[in-house]
Amino acid sequence: MAEMGSKGVTAGKIASNVQKKLTRAQEKVLQKLGKADETKDEQFEQCVQNFNKQLTEGTRLQKDLRTYLASVKAMHEASKKLSECLQEVYEPEWPGRDEANKIAENNDLLWMDYHQKLVDQALLTMDTYLGQFPDIKSRIAKRGRKLVDYDSARHHYESLQTAKKKDEAKIAKAEEELIKAQKVFEEMNVDLQEELPSLWNSRVGFYVNTFQSIAGLEENFHKEMSKLNQSLNDVLVSLEKQHGSNTFTVKAQPSDSAPEKGNKSPSPPPDGSPAATPEIRVNHEPEPASGASPGATIPKSPSQLRKGPPVPPPPKHTPSKEMKQEQILSLFDDAFVPEISVTTPSQPAEASEVVGGAQEPGETAASEAASSSLPAVVVETFPATVNGAVEGSSGTGRLDLPPGFMFKVQAQHDYTATDTDELQLKAGDVVLVIPFQNPEEQDEGWLMGVKESDWNQHKELEKCRGVFPENFTERVQ
Repeated sequence: MAEMGSKGVTAGKIASNVQKKLTRAQEKVLQKLGKADETKDEQFEQCVQNFNKQLTEGTRLQKDLRTYLASVKAMHEASKKLSECLQEVYEPEWPGRDEANKIAENNDLLWMDYHQKLVDQALLTMDTYLGQFPDIKSRIAKRGRKLVDYDSARHHYESLQTAKKKDEAKIAKAEEELIKAQKVFEEMNVDLQEELPSLWNSRVGFYVNTFQSIAGLEENFHKEMSKLNQSLNDVLVSLEKQHGSNTFTVKAQPSDSAPEKGNKSPSPPPDGSPAATPEIRVNHEPEPASGASPGATIPKSPSQLRKGPPVPPPPKHTPSKEMKQEQILSLFDDAFVPEISVTTPSQPAEASEVVGGAQEPGETAASEAASSSLPAVVVETFPATVNGAVEGSSGTGRLDLPPGFMFKVQAQHDYTATDTDELQLKAGDVVLVIPFQNPEEQDEGWLMGVKESDWNQHKELEKCRGVFPENFTERVQ
């Protein structure tokens, strides 16, 4: 007991507190059961509702303001990293390096100043505003307990007065306790009745000041940041002027949703030089007419966003080595048209040479003996002539072709254009292949050209040319 007394807590005080709690609990039970009336103050209850709403709004505003400050801090760090990256890539000999470094320093200082002012003028004010709510909330709770004590004392006094056997001493003591409880309650009630409406009305001015401060700080920040960005832009414009010829061109990237194309790699276009002796390879089986074979598969149409070369068409049939001699000799009939593929000059053919479609005298027997084991006949010819001029040379035979013409191809399948820069092809269309104006723009598996019919009719390259998938065509010249 001595120890309890040294701390200001006595057994009598503890017993008194316990008794108060029991009395309050009993009073609340009687009020809920309707056996005891409860003192009501609707005006005060409305003030309490406003207080709780104001506390909820203020707590949310404080939370959102802290989130905003965290975002400003994150943006500061991101901006600082970006400026550091620019400083690292900026070569020492480039103009404006010192100015760029100074702009980066000012950028960092501006972010720090903005964050600190938000803390001082918004967050600290917010914390001060919310700091008054816990005390008032505890006083409201205490006022509620004192109201229960007052109701309990009032009911006790009334019960003694209505008792059949009255005890004046007990009635006097109960009256004294009632007056004391009423005084304590009314003192707290009056103070809160004045503070709660005043606090509720103060929210308007607080919200105005808080958001005005945030808006003003943000406006000034963006003004200063705009000046820094303009200065940085001027430095970069100066750098661009000095190194204007090395400006990087940003190209549109293909969409990941576009279907994959085939893996066919386009062959480099021939140089068109007439000095090269073409090599003529003759297949032992004629080609089917432009995809008319029942087993032929039409290649897939490429996507509008070209990611790679189109899907290649089915491979051609390759002849068997066990070809009969009669089949080889039948290839030299006048009705047979060999397939021609122009390559680099090859070694002289060791098989029989054919000039103008006839074998040289004295070599027929050797030709017949070798034909049974050769899979193909390699013929060495001279460049063809058109109207007295060598085809492929700079003579008059090429004056009607578009500038830069390289070779001709023929469409083997229909192709529906999916973009404005593509050619619409029908099976059998002949296309004059020309080089790209910018070789870097050529996608793998695509060629630039103009349909021969359009060129003969309009002679306007700009309106008629377009790109098309190489695997929908076959080279004919």
